[in-house]
Amino acid sequence: MVSRLFIIIAMLLLGFGSAAAEGFAAFGPQVGFYKLHGSNESRTMGGLAMRLRFSDNFGIQGSINYREVSYLNGSIRTQSWPVLLTGQYFFSPHIFGLVGSGWYNTSIDYLYPSLNPPGTIFVEERKQEFGWHFGGGIELPLGLGTKIVSDIKYVFLDYAFNNFPGAGGVNSNFYVISVGLLFGL
Repeated sequence: MVSRLFIIIAMLLLGFGSAAAEGFAAFGPQVGFYKLHGSNESRTMGGLAMRLRFSDNFGIQGSINYREVSYLNGSIRTQSWPVLLTGQYFFSPHIFGLVGSGWYNTSIDYLYPSLNPPGTIFVEERKQEFGWHFGGGIELPLGLGTKIVSDIKYVFLDYAFNNFPGAGGVNSNFYVISVGLLFGL
């Protein structure tokens, strides 16, 4: 497993170097706005993205973000550091479709407000889940190698909250709208 991961990282770095030499690589901050099923509130997340454009039609983006989510009126709290790898197909110079997967490194706190004093953690669990996403977006040049990028993704993520009674029906899928400012390398 470690050797496969090393090979994938080496290939991405080699691709990044060649794409940078041709002016197709960019790196920068991004912010996302996401909404969970059954929730009335939207949340924000932030992170960094790296984008490689291999041709007029194909690109790839890697990103890492931080996000927090509460379920069942705050009885379950999650903190997650998703690492995403997304393939892009450009239908035109500025419009693209996307599909990819994510590795969600997550810390989960299970709270029992009715049985414990407020804010007491009953169980803390750490897990890693894989999810996948699809969507579309736009990429607009601002000049001097800078681009503004925006996309919308629907994320399929199936958390199994095994340590909390009654959480079996919780849906952890969501959609996210991301905006980033990328600087060419």
